[in-house]
Amino acid sequence: MAVKKARIVIVGAGMAGITAANRLHSVSASKNLFEVCVVEGGNRIGGRINTSEFGGDRIEMGATWIHGIEGSPIHKIAQQIHALESDQPWECMDGNDNKATTIAEGGFVLNPSFVHPITELFNNLMDHAQGRMSTATTKGESGILSIGSFLRQGLDAYWGSSKEEKELKGFGKWSRKLLDEAIFAMHENTQRTCTSVADLLTLDYDAESEYQMFPGEEITIGKGYSSIIESLASVLPPGSVKLGRKVTRIEWQPERHEAMNMENGTRSRPVVLHFSDGSVMSADHVIVTVSLGVLKASIRDDDSGMSMFHPPLPSFKAEAISRLGFGVVNKLFMQLSPPHGTRDEHSRGFPFLQMVFHSPNSELRQKKIPWWMRRTATLCPIYNNSSVLLSWFAGEEALALESLKDEEIIKGVSDTVSCFLSHSVEFCNGNGNSEKHSQEYKVKFSKVLKSQWGTDPLFLGSYSHVAVGSSGDDFDKMAEPLPKCSSSSSHPSASPPLQILFAGEATHRTHYSTTHGAYFSGLREANRLIQHYSSC
Repeated sequence: MAVKKARIVIVGAGMAGITAANRLHSVSASKNLFEVCVVEGGNRIGGRINTSEFGGDRIEMGATWIHGIEGSPIHKIAQQIHALESDQPWECMDGNDNKATTIAEGGFVLNPSFVHPITELFNNLMDHAQGRMSTATTKGESGILSIGSFLRQGLDAYWGSSKEEKELKGFGKWSRKLLDEAIFAMHENTQRTCTSVADLLTLDYDAESEYQMFPGEEITIGKGYSSIIESLASVLPPGSVKLGRKVTRIEWQPERHEAMNMENGTRSRPVVLHFSDGSVMSADHVIVTVSLGVLKASIRDDDSGMSMFHPPLPSFKAEAISRLGFGVVNKLFMQLSPPHGTRDEHSRGFPFLQMVFHSPNSELRQKKIPWWMRRTATLCPIYNNSSVLLSWFAGEEALALESLKDEEIIKGVSDTVSCFLSHSVEFCNGNGNSEKHSQEYKVKFSKVLKSQWGTDPLFLGSYSHVAVGSSGDDFDKMAEPLPKCSSSSSHPSASPPLQILFAGEATHRTHYSTTHGAYFSGLREANRLIQHYSSC
């Protein structure tokens, strides 16, 4: 029987897929073990990393931050390739510690003495939930189901321990309790974008403490996040990455079934990939790095016979996919007109605006503000004095944004800004001694750019989270290969091992939802195959 190199096909050219290919190539180059191919359904590499430009500034349509620089492999690569600085302006180049101006709906600029206590309360509660504060409660014994319910219990306790509410002067129809609740909701909305949940009531409480963060500051990458992917891919032989190759079906063999190739006497490879153009490719191993959103869609199609996997995934895998959460987060970029570089004070001086809204159902809300803006926490320049503004959206609002026309977005954001900045503004401290200033703030936008992760068929969402009803165990199940490599795999009746492996941020128990989690998962699966062949 002829000897052949193992063919490994990696589905998806995002961080996990390119990292796995990089690692496999580095080993195969010296030992000639593998034939490695990456197939990507889109027309670019990077996946949910997509660096672009807007208004003359470098921006990120997807992954944006290095979440902690101490111990981060992404930060290490960025240092090695000198990507952390750039002559061209880039998103959040001056960090995200800009001094925020917090304004309540109606044009009331809030004194920090109002904002800071609620901000501190929220941060302490999240630190407690994430295990960064000591607690006597044992995991699983809290009786609390969701982060949302835990946060609201904390706010209720705060109010229960505070003194009787005093009348506020100079706040229009805002009461102190309504104001505190709205400031708290503003922070909840920021947390929704961090965790990709439509509602924090669906985010599991007990699993939150398993999530791990790297120490140190959070930074963006001067030359763009795509520079990391491009560096990892640069070592691959020409033709290793095939774009425009969308996989529609993966056939594998849970039970042994080998056929002999009569031309050369070799055994046929156990996995067959079908592509949208009708072509096929066989492989010994396939590393699937598609998003959890795509996997969810694939198991929903089981009943129609259109599942990506044939035979369908085993129940333990399909149930984990179903239970885990996968949400939509989108970014909206808007360019102020006149553009950056003019003397117009509004193009150079738009504030880092934190917006405190009335409840969406409140009779006090201003009707001209569209519903999809009401759970957006901030609108701010992407760096100091940039003419490009950025706002984040999650959940239902993020999906709605994808279907809106540019004209609708410009009107909705302009009306919102008008409600917050074009009023008789009062700088309120609640003691009746407010300073009143008449300020007409007219703002115009020349163009917009938005991400559309929710409806993109190659992603169908942004990143994963542990939903109520799921647990960290489901991430481990996501990472298990099919069929498992076991001591019985050498038995003649056993199926070829490690036919389908899984990588991507949704397969990492402690670093899910991050680029470094995807990186770690790509290394994990590449090393799994390397170990398999070194032990054969």
